[in-house]
Amino acid sequence: MHCPHLSPRRATAGFTLIETLIALAIAGILSTLAYPSYVGVMNKARRFDAVAAMMTVRLAQERHRANDKQYASQPSTLRVATLSPAKNYALSISSSDDRGFVAVAIATGAQQGDTQCRYLQLTLRDHLVTRASGSDAGVTNSAAENKQCWRV
Repeated sequence: MHCPHLSPRRATAGFTLIETLIALAIAGILSTLAYPSYVGVMNKARRFDAVAAMMTVRLAQERHRANDKQYASQPSTLRVATLSPAKNYALSISSSDDRGFVAVAIATGAQQGDTQCRYLQLTLRDHLVTRASGSDAGVTNSAAENKQCWRV
């Protein structure tokens, strides 16, 4: 007599080791491809923090200049923070006089990994504003790289 419930060959449930390893390999490949894009998007988003802080410095400088005969040499004189709002950049004024100023934002924390745009520099000289960027204080990026760093 044949009993169907005692069949020597049972249907297997679940995944085999090979299937699991293939799924893990595919997940690893996808994450390897996606991670650099994620880091790039995060760096770009954090750059907005510096751009907003630099615009705050610029407006405060213009207010200060309206009341004084020259631009301020310290952020504390302007009553602006020395860190950007999300604390991704340290802010300073490297030079100032009656004709203009140079403000610098230097990446801090996780943003230091954004090597191309680690330094952002805003210069106002005789009513002309220029923006520069770079991996070091020399801010020697090309025009295309500057555009990329300052575009948010």
